[in-house]
Amino acid sequence: MTVRRITPAAHAAFLRDRPASSFLQNPQWPAVKIDWRGESVGLFAADELIGAALVLYRRLPVPALVPYLGRRCLAYMAEGPVVDFAAHPAQTVLPPLIRYLKTQGAFLVRMGLPGEVRRWEAATVRKALSAGKHSRLAELTAAEEDHQAATLHAQLQQLGWQPPQTEADFDAGQPQFTARIPLEPAQPEADPEEDLERRVEAALARMDSTSRRQTRKSTRSELSFSTAGAEQLDAWQALYEETAQRDDFLLRPKEYFQRMFAALDGQPDTECTLHLAHWNGTLLAAAIYIRQGKAAWYAYGASSSQERKRYAPRGLQLQQLRQALQAGCTWYDLGGISPSLDPEHPLAGLTRFKTTMGADAVESHGEWDLPLNRPLAAAFKAYMARRW
Repeated sequence: MTVRRITPAAHAAFLRDRPASSFLQNPQWPAVKIDWRGESVGLFAADELIGAALVLYRRLPVPALVPYLGRRCLAYMAEGPVVDFAAHPAQTVLPPLIRYLKTQGAFLVRMGLPGEVRRWEAATVRKALSAGKHSRLAELTAAEEDHQAATLHAQLQQLGWQPPQTEADFDAGQPQFTARIPLEPAQPEADPEEDLERRVEAALARMDSTSRRQTRKSTRSELSFSTAGAEQLDAWQALYEETAQRDDFLLRPKEYFQRMFAALDGQPDTECTLHLAHWNGTLLAAAIYIRQGKAAWYAYGASSSQERKRYAPRGLQLQQLRQALQAGCTWYDLGGISPSLDPEHPLAGLTRFKTTMGADAVESHGEWDLPLNRPLAAAFKAYMARRW
């Protein structure tokens, strides 16, 4: 097993054959995260490319010319590396990868392996939240579970990796628990338009009665739905800033979204789309949709306080679901949720909303850390906790 840098084109071709891979592993993503240095790395068994990872490096907050410390960095793989650990065990794949990252100055490696560990049905989570008899998702019976995950986790710990600490609140990095709507596959022999409507109805049927009624009402409330690209980001940003002020969250600058559209839109097998909902010329809601391969994400959303009973955000969710279905996606991701089932928890409302939309709760492997220099790793974690 050897590890070496590969070209972005080779990396993109590798991901094309693995359509469930995250856009966070897209080799163009470093153009969005300009505070990080990125590179595509390939894992080779003899001459065969069997795995790949987009690695983002973040230097210590010291001048680059400072001896030793100036080139030390965190090496971060969000949703990577993309490799079949059943065919290539962690003990075989990860040590040469770590040796390579050491040559790049890594003092800490953070890895968020892709894949689902457990999945709970949306209706099950909704009922548990209403009943208030459970404190954590882990207490519920999962609809699906990867029984090989425990073996992989044991292998990681034997190699010195530190498992994620499951927290009820969101932490830095990617959330360990997300909400995903599974999508019906197309029927090859069916009429394409009729089959698309069948699959849209299947997605609507997953919602609770209130969400389904509001979503249907959005299509009958004289809303005008459209799609756009980066040319409409001024309108997006104004509504996004209004939403951030109302809901009290930190926002990203318009330049971030400009870089996102430039990096992801128009690539083979990748889409980045701005969805807009207007009423009488007024923008009521907007959303940024991302697709890579056969997976789709509701990445960002914004909404006005005006005309709330027209349910413009619900209508945009339906538009994004339809786009994901047209692309043949297997799931549509609504983003992170808390593993807490306490109905009084500050994030309980988010979980309730996403599950009423028909999204199952999904647990990933989470983000694992491997400290290569423990004092530096501890100091860096403390520093970044104040910034992320």
